[in-house]
Amino acid sequence: MIELFSGLDAWVVISLILALTFVLAFEFINGFHDTANAVATVIYTKAMPPQLAVLFSGLFNFLGVLLGGVGVAYAIVHLLPVELLINVNTGHGLAMVFSLLAAAIAWNLGTWYFGIPASSSHTLIGSILGVGLANALLNNIPLADGVNWQKAIDIGASLVFSPVAGFLAAAVVLLILKKWRPASKMHKTPDQRKKLDDKKHPPFWNRLVLVISAMAVSFVHGSNDGQKGIGLIMLVLIDIVPSQFVLDLTSTTYQIERTRDATAHLNQFYQRNSATLGEFLALGKASDSDLPAQSSCNPKQTEPTIHALLGNLEGVADYHTLAPEKRIEVRRYLLCLDDTAKKVSKLPVLDARERADLDKLRKDLTGTTEYAPFWVVVAVALALGIGTMVGWKRVVLTIGTKIGKQGMTYSQGMSAQIVTASMIGLANIFALPVSTTHVLSSGVAGTMVANKSGLQGGTIKTILLAWVLTLPASMALAAGLFWLASKVLGT
Repeated sequence: MIELFSGLDAWVVISLILALTFVLAFEFINGFHDTANAVATVIYTKAMPPQLAVLFSGLFNFLGVLLGGVGVAYAIVHLLPVELLINVNTGHGLAMVFSLLAAAIAWNLGTWYFGIPASSSHTLIGSILGVGLANALLNNIPLADGVNWQKAIDIGASLVFSPVAGFLAAAVVLLILKKWRPASKMHKTPDQRKKLDDKKHPPFWNRLVLVISAMAVSFVHGSNDGQKGIGLIMLVLIDIVPSQFVLDLTSTTYQIERTRDATAHLNQFYQRNSATLGEFLALGKASDSDLPAQSSCNPKQTEPTIHALLGNLEGVADYHTLAPEKRIEVRRYLLCLDDTAKKVSKLPVLDARERADLDKLRKDLTGTTEYAPFWVVVAVALALGIGTMVGWKRVVLTIGTKIGKQGMTYSQGMSAQIVTASMIGLANIFALPVSTTHVLSSGVAGTMVANKSGLQGGTIKTILLAWVLTLPASMALAAGLFWLASKVLGT
């Protein structure tokens, strides 16, 4: 990490340290804000002592970040339009990062203070969208181009669909358990268990399932939410220290060759489909002088971009041998080619097989730009894991006692946790960010309805209000802060 600070001006070093601190603070707050949801049922049902549950949850959050990959991280990053991502500028990057993080942290702390199970995912995504839209307004860019709307729609759909699916799936799982074992002790609440059986803890097998499913929720929470922090740190590093992070400098010769080969094969792909793609890409019409501008990408510049990228990568076996400005140039070309390929893949003229080939080429094309250094992963894992171990009591009380009119039974806790872990695990596979908070609280609500326990209207309204307000509130706050920061920094 020491090389981060070599050759940097003092103000840049201070800005970098502050920006990294902000990201890790967000993950720390995310830990005690969201992980309360992961351990709420296991604590409320007395399956584990609170301190032990939180300790183990922190450990599994840590492991989830370490083993989670970077798919969700770059899904978050690519909410911003490619033009904003290729415009590497220290002042602009600082304004963007500090604005969205300050907005996300402020909203998270506020909802935590009042014990509201609001979503860190919604908060972060809203903040990113707010920065993107504010940037468009400040630079006279059409709002349609201010955000990667297709990615925003995909992520929005996953955030909306997952709580509904959690509600229904948890209700179904509970009904199956009641049908299978209607007289089982797992359908008792902790208070009923204490009063009728004079037992403090759930029956052994129920307790085991509650513990395992709670740790599974913690693990998938770490792998999903931890990646959001990884994506934020990579935004910070690329904007503030571009020469060292625009490309993965640890890439092997083989990985660089794969990038070069993917570029050549992409060119062959376009030539093979020139009859249908020629007009969209201006094949054979653009000259090699028509390269992407410093801050924009255009599909009609695809051929010159491919030729320039192949020229830059010719004979390169180690990215360290490229001059810093060449690294930035290579990244810009790669992002533009990937952005165009993504647009091409959505054209109706391509058949399914060609579309699948193009998707494979895109993965190889971005192999050395979508990455995260190991120290970044460890730092985020530690921040999330340590954050897990504090501040959990407020939200546990809401999840365990204030959603339903009656206390939660063991079977309800198991149903909600199993569904939550499964759904977030699936989201990780498809690189979609989802909200642990909303999936679990919706799952608990679903089991309350299925159990005919009824719902507490006040709590449900509060949770729904936070769900509805989080996105626009964080967007507005981040947009306002970005406008202010841009004026102060003169970006």
